[in-house]
Amino acid sequence: MTDNTAETRSGWAGWGTFAAVVLIVSGAIDAFHGLQAIIGPNTAYFLAKIGIFSIDVRSWGWWHLIVGLLLILVGIALLGGQRWARITAIVLVAINAIGQITLIDSQPWLSIAVLALDIVVIYALTVHGREIDATKA
Repeated sequence: MTDNTAETRSGWAGWGTFAAVVLIVSGAIDAFHGLQAIIGPNTAYFLAKIGIFSIDVRSWGWWHLIVGLLLILVGIALLGGQRWARITAIVLVAINAIGQITLIDSQPWLSIAVLALDIVVIYALTVHGREIDATKA
């Protein structure tokens, strides 16, 4: 007897675990930078003016702390095989990517690296999401 699901699955099915781990690591980085902006004595490292918008550094820190913690929680749920976590992860990673774009002036290499990982995670979860769900079933 042959297994039809094994024929339709590609190597991307294992990338669901990769996406979850990247979410947890990216969330930890965001939460750490958020804490730096909130309680750090030298907040001049962070941008106080992003594009045409002027923002408070502490507000920026709270934003990244909250998004980082949500990314960590969704990454853990994605490791647990929760289907809702895949959709939530796509939305949160898109929000995180926008947040990383705002940091390109102050931290170009870290922002570009996290942005690239965000794109890979979105691709893995959207294009190969059914395969990821099939492995969890």
